Amino acid sequence: MTTYEHAEGPSSAVSSGIAPGAHLADPAPLGLGAFALTTFVLSVVNAGWVPATVEGVVFGLALGYGGAAQFAAGMWEFAKGNTFGATAFTSYGAFWLSFWWLTAHLGDYKIPEADVGKGTGLYLVAWGIFTAYMTVAATRVSGAVLTVFVLLTITFFVLGIADFNGASGLGKVGGYIGIATALAAWYTSFAGVAAFTFKRPLVPTGPR
Repeated sequence: MTTYEHAEGPSSAVSSGIAPGAHLADPAPLGLGAFALTTFVLSVVNAGWVPATVEGVVFGLALGYGGAAQFAAGMWEFAKGNTFGATAFTSYGAFWLSFWWLTAHLGDYKIPEADVGKGTGLYLVAWGIFTAYMTVAATRVSGAVLTVFVLLTITFFVLGIADFNGASGLGKVGGYIGIATALAAWYTSFAGVAAFTFKRPLVPTGPR
């Protein structure tokens, strides 16, 4: 079994015995790769490895790769009948699209400067809640996918709490956890791509 395929059986509506979307390539490596690269770049900024002034480089990624490409992967997961993959990739694609919009237009909302952190903190904690219950479902996918979701849940909560409290040091910790999340997602993406090209599992992804 590769990456997100499959947390559930084929739809009972398919009477031919052929899984829905069987003619489609596995979209999970694309979705995971898009998520990983965008998360990595932003997390490197959050961790303080590069000056915060270069954060703008992530916006194009958030729109085109983490956003649009990952959202498309979610649509293909719907076509393949994979509810878990469809929900995850579509949601996190939408997260990056909303992140792009939020960062581009935050000044337009006229939120008092003292309250901006509370707003972004709420945004991140809410995503943490979503990720936490997706983590429960991820226990039925693979060890690699579960690792991604556990780390991502922690990342969202740490960054959200950091924004709520204006704790820049905690925000850097969230950046480091985000880097670990990105590396885990890249690993899982690589596992899916390599399994296809080598026609066998090349690296372990852990038990279902």
